[in-house]
Amino acid sequence: MIEVDRDTEDATSQSAMSRLMYFPVPMFACIMGLMGFSLALRSAHVVLDTGYALSQGVLWFGIAAFVIIASLYLVKLIRYPEAVMAEWRHPGRMAFFPAISIGLLLIGAAILPHSESVARIVWLVGVVLQGFLTLAVISGWISQRSFEVGQLTPAWFIPAVGNVVAPVAGVQLGYIELSWLFFSTGIVFWGVLLTLVFNRLIFHDPIPAKLLPTLVVLVAPPMVGFSAYVTLTGELDSFARILLNSGYVFAALVAVQAPKFVRLPFALSWWALSFPVAALSIASFRFAVMAGSFAHVVIGTAVLILLIIIMASLVWRTILAIMRDEICVPEM
Repeated sequence: MIEVDRDTEDATSQSAMSRLMYFPVPMFACIMGLMGFSLALRSAHVVLDTGYALSQGVLWFGIAAFVIIASLYLVKLIRYPEAVMAEWRHPGRMAFFPAISIGLLLIGAAILPHSESVARIVWLVGVVLQGFLTLAVISGWISQRSFEVGQLTPAWFIPAVGNVVAPVAGVQLGYIELSWLFFSTGIVFWGVLLTLVFNRLIFHDPIPAKLLPTLVVLVAPPMVGFSAYVTLTGELDSFARILLNSGYVFAALVAVQAPKFVRLPFALSWWALSFPVAALSIASFRFAVMAGSFAHVVIGTAVLILLIIIMASLVWRTILAIMRDEICVPEM
């Protein structure tokens, strides 16, 4: 009887371990969303004097989530390196690897008010990893391997355009020129990839339904770019306003497509909603403070309320998907 129980326990343990083979790298997009949510709540606290306690709770929950997700993916790398390489070679999932480094950059920005020394270490690790992954992914794009236009989605913004996140904490930590380097890289590649993405959206087959939420990623580059640019320059000049208002235009375009989302089943790609909406709220509050604009306070608050609803729904649906064994399964 004891041996049967041990056999059952061993089989269960082995089955659970084998599930790690399918632990997906897009899970790191959850960290971007959680950290963005924490920073959006902090921005609201500056303007509305509310949301600070919730911001702190989300910060520590996000850090805990990063540790758990990173640990599980590290185990996957050790036990199933071929599965990790398969994700690296996958044209869609390759773009999510820099979500790891961007998550670190956002964590560094979020913990900066609490500990500059810890924030500096986390930020520097994130910068080094982001630089490496940017070069690795772009080199993969332009290598001898050819990609199909249908494989391109807005998620491709993450590797290169994600560099604009670096100045958010980098400037306060004193790395001005390094921040300009990453900001310049992100802005230049935003223009390149934006052209490619719109060519794909207009002239080729529609994005697959399960990836449709990635359209919201269009909002993130100009909004994060705005926050990074005003952090670097300290000014609301014409370029800053172009970034902010182009972000509003993309948000309006995505809002028109939003009814299509309602009919879609939940997938990890839904986390693509979180960070861009957070960036939209943060940029609106930032402009409101710098320009003294009550209209932008209203916009930032409305977007933050939407973000709270989105985050609550995403966390609940992710937990439900885990309980139903809908995550870490082979792709159909």
